[in-house]
Amino acid sequence: MKTDADLEKLQHETFGYFLHETNPANGLVIDKTAADWPASIAATGLALACYPVSVERGFMPRAAAVERTLNTLRFFWNSRQGPEPDATGYKGFYYHFLDMQTGRRAWQCELSTVDSAFLLAGALTAGMYFSAATPDEHEIGMLADALYRRADWPWAQNQGATVTHGWKPESGFLDYRWEGYDEALLLYILGLGSPTHPLSGQSYAAWAATYRWEHAYGQDYLYAGPLFTHQLSHVWIDFRGIQDAFMRDKGIDYFENSRRATYVQQQYAVDNPLKFEGYGRHCWGITASEGPGPGTDEMKGIERQFFDYLGRGVPYGPDDGTLAPWAVVASLPFAPEIVLPALQYCIHQAKLTQFNAYGFKASFNPSHPGNPGNPYGWWVSPWHYGLNQGPIVLMIENYRSGLLWQLTRNCPYIADGLRRAGFTGAWL
Repeated sequence: MKTDADLEKLQHETFGYFLHETNPANGLVIDKTAADWPASIAATGLALACYPVSVERGFMPRAAAVERTLNTLRFFWNSRQGPEPDATGYKGFYYHFLDMQTGRRAWQCELSTVDSAFLLAGALTAGMYFSAATPDEHEIGMLADALYRRADWPWAQNQGATVTHGWKPESGFLDYRWEGYDEALLLYILGLGSPTHPLSGQSYAAWAATYRWEHAYGQDYLYAGPLFTHQLSHVWIDFRGIQDAFMRDKGIDYFENSRRATYVQQQYAVDNPLKFEGYGRHCWGITASEGPGPGTDEMKGIERQFFDYLGRGVPYGPDDGTLAPWAVVASLPFAPEIVLPALQYCIHQAKLTQFNAYGFKASFNPSHPGNPGNPYGWWVSPWHYGLNQGPIVLMIENYRSGLLWQLTRNCPYIADGLRRAGFTGAWL
């Protein structure tokens, strides 16, 4: 069946990003394929989770994956932790962006709690997979464990109930907190599971108290606008059949919620309330992504406002006609019956992989012509992003084999975090 070959090819090409856009000496992965761009700790965490997939699928020899993983974990364990503005991290957390060569903080960015969670989740995944009785694989397990145990989660609460978005040495904690349903589901579970500096159970209840249950396009679901927020925690955790108090009350689980959110995305595109070009049953996927803006242009008699990088979402917007094929792929485990036809469209009709080294570019906009002479006839992002590439590799694998889910099911910290958050049922 052509679909299987397409998934294999897309997964393999996408993994090439982590093979070639990484500093092999320290394991840092570039945030996006632009000149002089820094590394992203989230992309690096996704890379750590992708290396086991690469071994299983024959994309990378096990010895090479072990070497790359070990270099990454050694770098983070040995890098400077402290309040200095040019450190790599503090209190067991890490700066969002790091210099690709030195590994020091880049762009005066924030110490990011959620991006650190993705990094630590990747480390734990590597530790679960690389468990052979060899010195190198034993060290991977030891370092992954030590990195996770070092994170001081109560510090990141800054004396509040919920977790802050982060901290800067120049100004202290950021004003924003992780509230409202989003990708912080993984963050809270990791924080609750810590054997050394755990979050309190009340932190999870305080977070869940900010949820919004809504009805849209025939679906009752826990609302979050951008599609990626319904996906990133599921890269690592199998939520099928396990429920917290909120989901027990609603009679579903987070996996079913993500399925419903995926259908809302498709139905929104079919309805196409803003009448953008291309939207339809097989052309959808609105999430945080780069766009053709900022700017305003008249398209077919309609004045359109276009945005740059923005947290696009449905059904309330913002929506400027920009779609992200990676976010469609990342819903594959939830709703393959609508994702696979959409992927066939993106690959074979829109030809969105044709001119790219690493599978899909970040986003495209059929309502915007893009630069003159571009090969697509509409705007396509010039970049690949590590944060987009990882979920493609990993969610294709979860759909095909459940590898990531099996690994983290066996991770005692994640199981403990789920139980402390009030999850029960199924494999727990």
